[in-house]
Amino acid sequence: MSCKSCQSTNQRVFESEVNIHFSEVQDLKRQPVLAFPSLVICLDCGFMESRMDEDQLRKLIEGGRGTKDVAD
Repeated sequence: MSCKSCQSTNQRVFESEVNIHFSEVQDLKRQPVLAFPSLVICLDCGFMESRMDEDQLRKLIEGGRGTKDVAD
């Protein structure tokens, strides 16, 4: 598999821990979602990809919006 940004094959998988907070004022009392995604990082350009498991993704969907839509 090659990097989606620079097409390099110099990529590695890293395990991570991510604490995702909801940023809307009304969401300040919500518990953050603690996730442990595997990260695929291009060691040439730094582009990073990850995937959430279904349980963590469901918690994000139920928790609220992010800071902005990707299309913005």
